[in-house]
Amino acid sequence: MTARKDWDTYFMDIAYMASTRSRCNRRHVGAVLVQGKKLLGTAYNGAPSGVPDCSEAGCMLVEEIELVPAEGKEQVVKKQRCIRTIHAEQNLLLFTDREDREGSVVYVTDQPCWTCANMLANSGISEIVYHRAYPKDHDKVSALMEQKKLTFRQLEKYEPPASTISEVTN
Repeated sequence: MTARKDWDTYFMDIAYMASTRSRCNRRHVGAVLVQGKKLLGTAYNGAPSGVPDCSEAGCMLVEEIELVPAEGKEQVVKKQRCIRTIHAEQNLLLFTDREDREGSVVYVTDQPCWTCANMLANSGISEIVYHRAYPKDHDKVSALMEQKKLTFRQLEKYEPPASTISEVTN
């Protein structure tokens, strides 16, 4: 008899299953909303409903410039991101109710970007659990979660189901 999965593994597996719906060429991301042990919603990243997605119309990449303090100076950091895609966390917030989110946990395959972290911080949730790191925004997102007193943790030893793994490009 195989061992029963713990709750973190169970819900992260579901987030990875949701990510398989994504048609994004750069990154497949899935998210789930959980209250207690009850699943309240799932989401994935992609273009708005009824609009061609990245696999059909290509990515809409923009370059952003951020000034980051480093060794007493400001360093210019360039980032590219696709603006065709609505992030999984944003879709999760769009399709769940505020009262369901109060005190809930979001499981997300990837650490939220700065924009998603801001939205989640103001959504009523109490915890974010993620698997893959997103180094571009890690420090400022971690600081925000600490300021908001939200539990923010990475499942480092987690192994996603083999059928859900996609190539990640930054």
